[in-house]
Amino acid sequence: MSLKSLPASTRPRERLLVQGPAALADAELLALVLRTGISGCDVLQLSQQLLERFGGVAGLLGASLEELKTVRGLGGTAKRAQLSAVLELARRALTEQLKAQPVLGSAQEVQQFLQLHLAGQSHEVFGVLLLDAQHRLIRFEALFRGTLTQTSVYPREIVQLALTHGAAAVVLAHNHPSGSAEPSHADATLTRTLQAALGLIDVRVIDHVIVAPGLAVSMTERGLI
Repeated sequence: MSLKSLPASTRPRERLLVQGPAALADAELLALVLRTGISGCDVLQLSQQLLERFGGVAGLLGASLEELKTVRGLGGTAKRAQLSAVLELARRALTEQLKAQPVLGSAQEVQQFLQLHLAGQSHEVFGVLLLDAQHRLIRFEALFRGTLTQTSVYPREIVQLALTHGAAAVVLAHNHPSGSAEPSHADATLTRTLQAALGLIDVRVIDHVIVAPGLAVSMTERGLI
């Protein structure tokens, strides 16, 4: 049930070394991390099942250790530790990218970053990317946690956070645990409220990104900001 038991022509490691990582499917890359399958299920099948269960790579990487623990085949600590390490490396790599270049030219990286932080949450979480005058990332803060359908967001706390870190602009973000990343009327109303509050201290709202497993919607791209 390990990678070594697969035919040589289908082994992800050999294909990666010959063709490069971009040639591999998500399940094949995940199989390289997991290395072995479980009884009655080889590692590629296990990888595909995990991706389907969590709604793709972003959903899987955003899953908590407790969520992973309930999955057959991930009860042991080794595979969960491997997945968590990959998640943290991905977060750190994207954080470094966003600190080095303006987010306005990195929309895809911003959305990937937010998916890794928020998409796998089972409850609604509201966060803020704090940006400097060149629109580079200062830090990310997950501020408010709510139920499956609603989060209480306090403009005063976001204003205080921006002042504390000397932010010149922000990207707002939250997840929709329902699986749809479409902006709601409440999302638009909240965005306008925060724009008004932050505008009083000359902090610009660049975007409000809504994420779900495998999905991300920019309200700026939709013309809602």
